[in-house]
Parts: sequence; structure tokens; C-alpha cells
Amino acid sequence: MIRSFLNNYLPRHRHPVNQILHLAGVPLSFLVAPILAIYGYDWYVHVGCFAGGYLLQFAGHAVEGNDAGEVIFLKRMFGLPYTEYAPGSNSSSASDSSDETSPTGR
Repeated sequence: MIRSFLNNYLPRHRHPVNQILHLAGVPLSFLVAPILAIYGYDWYVHVGCFAGGYLLQFAGHAVEGNDAGEVIFLKRMFGLPYTEYAPGSNSSSASDSSDETSPTGR
């Protein structure tokens, strides 16, 4: 399970700026925001941390040149084209050999 996650995650997060933005954004969204909620901070503080962390991650994917995982999920669901890996990357998911920019692989 962890190997599968890393095989998908690592090729989608190669750009150093994306890595730095994720290094800040993930803990802000998934550690800091819940801790602030538990300790009773005003709702807008922890919601702001959660949203700010997500914005950092989306900015990282914009720099990388690929869509964030949540965006890929929604685009796949609606049959829209998506970019799973950065343009010029020769990475591919071991479980999905289809074209990374098309939900149909054509």
C-alpha cells in the first residue's frame, strides 16, 4: 500500500518548489488545522489554515505543470482531460498505462 502510494506520489512531485510548497501545505492542512480546532480557536483560524495549506499544494502543482489529485479525480469523474504527470515527464503509473492527459487513453 505504501509502495503503491509512493509510486504514484513521487513522480507527480518532482519540482523542488512543489516539494517545498507541499512540505508546508500538507502539515498546515492536516496537522495544524485540526489541532487548532481541538484547542478551540475561532473557526476561521483553523479553516484558514486548512484552506491555506491546500492553496500551497495547488500552487505547487501549478509550478509542476500537473493537476492536483483532487482535480484529477473530478476531471476523471466528468470525463474531462487531465494532466497527471508534468509535461515532459517520462513517468507513468504502474497500474495505469493509458495516456495521462486523457481519461480514455486515446
